Amino acid sequence: MPRRRLRNIGVLRKVLTYAIGAISILALLAVHLHFHIFPSSTESSYKLPWEIGHQRWKSELSWTQEFAPPQFSKVPPSAQKLVGARGILDFNKLWKPPPSRDFLPCIEPSPLYSPPTESRGYLLVHTNGGLNQMRAGICDMVAVARILNATLVVPELDKRSFWQDTSNFSDVFDEDHFINALANDVKVIKKLPKELTNATRAVKQFRSWSGMDYYQDEIASMWEEYKVIRAAKSDSRLANNNLPPDIQKLRCRAFYDALRFSPQIEAMGKLLVDRMRSYGPYIALHLRYEKDMLSFSGCTHGLSQAEADELTLIRENTAYWKVKEIDSREQRAKGYCPLTPKEVGMFLSALGYPSTTPIYIAAGDIYGGDAHMDDLQFRFPLLMSKEKLASVEELEPFSCHASQMAALDYIVSVESDVFIPSYSGNMARAVEGHRRFLGHRKTISPDRKALVHLFDRVERGSLKEGKGLFDRIIEIHRRRQGSPRKRKGPISGTRGMDRFYKFVIGDSGFYRVMFRLSDNMKCNMPMCIEDLILDE
Repeated sequence: MPRRRLRNIGVLRKVLTYAIGAISILALLAVHLHFHIFPSSTESSYKLPWEIGHQRWKSELSWTQEFAPPQFSKVPPSAQKLVGARGILDFNKLWKPPPSRDFLPCIEPSPLYSPPTESRGYLLVHTNGGLNQMRAGICDMVAVARILNATLVVPELDKRSFWQDTSNFSDVFDEDHFINALANDVKVIKKLPKELTNATRAVKQFRSWSGMDYYQDEIASMWEEYKVIRAAKSDSRLANNNLPPDIQKLRCRAFYDALRFSPQIEAMGKLLVDRMRSYGPYIALHLRYEKDMLSFSGCTHGLSQAEADELTLIRENTAYWKVKEIDSREQRAKGYCPLTPKEVGMFLSALGYPSTTPIYIAAGDIYGGDAHMDDLQFRFPLLMSKEKLASVEELEPFSCHASQMAALDYIVSVESDVFIPSYSGNMARAVEGHRRFLGHRKTISPDRKALVHLFDRVERGSLKEGKGLFDRIIEIHRRRQGSPRKRKGPISGTRGMDRFYKFVIGDSGFYRVMFRLSDNMKCNMPMCIEDLILDE
């Protein structure tokens, strides 16, 4: 009997030992998971922005020269789990790029492409618009100079637009690189020769969306009378379709290679990317909820009457904005308005991104400030910007120049893990095209027309924010994440400017898409910024 009792006690001790050990392991595992999923309450996860990952650049690296630049290749482990609005979500579902379908950049000239022939004259270019509108125009003018056998004088940037930026070309772009990179395509010089400084110039506003014939016939004939032709505007002066492949490739070489930002902008952009990376994978949100966009588009949803009146007054007093009377409700119903910060917050939550997701706000001053950002800030507290990531002293060289500040946003957006634009304007299309060129990085393009219909129902109370809404939003955007789309030619039978647009009708609206599939290989034929969604 005593032996049996001792044996039972021994077994009981072993059971208790194993049980205590198991409980200890589970407790440690729970603590480990807690600190990985939720930041510690005793130690702030937010440090002074310029203290995070702060490294002074030892050399000025170019982020446009490699297909996958090693300095921006940090990708967190795919096994990581995140807590999202709909529970535990697989890391890959949130951050994984769309399939590339074996499409690769294809911008090298064909074997028949020759160096520039003897110049017939000089082409002066006055760009117009914001940063990305000017960049697209410059690329078009490079192609026009090639078509005209002209020497291109380094373009003059717009200093009279809404932003009143005094930057010169060399302040924003690497001027020497621009000239050298295009040496086999077009002769580019910094200034007009002295002997032609006072020569009579033909000032011409080139016809919008013009093809080869227009430039080879009507414009080239002006060389007989003038040595210098000045393009009064540069935006949308060249057709998208019916151009030789080598001209299309030249536009893209200009955009993705030659038109590199200045060394100081690239270096500062890299520093901002490194600091965003210190938080983990991040979303770059192009929040086009700025005064100029809202006044131009006439979108006033969610604004006070005083704010709406202010925007109307700006539109009426801006001479070169032709449309003055705009029905804001109709604009929004058609999907022509940028999403509001509140709507963006609902959209991100519906897609499943956790509240701890770092988000870089690529934008200028948000109209209405904190009053319109509160809901987005509540859902996603880790909202970052240039001003939060860098010190005043670091940003001082760029701060009074809208184009240079926009260039910093461009770099951080191109290198983000996910890019989401709230509106499909020049910046959004330029970034999306560049991300496609760099390997089809994940870019989620909101279907604004479908979204505002759903959000209006939530506002009226006929639809609740929850699984039903989330599932619908996810399904709508399943095929809007940056994967390749085949590009087709102009619609048969179209005439005039219509034939230079290409629309593919889909459930969500109209798209102009950027890829051309050759007979025997797959390669990207990006249309530079005229590559993707127009207005849905």
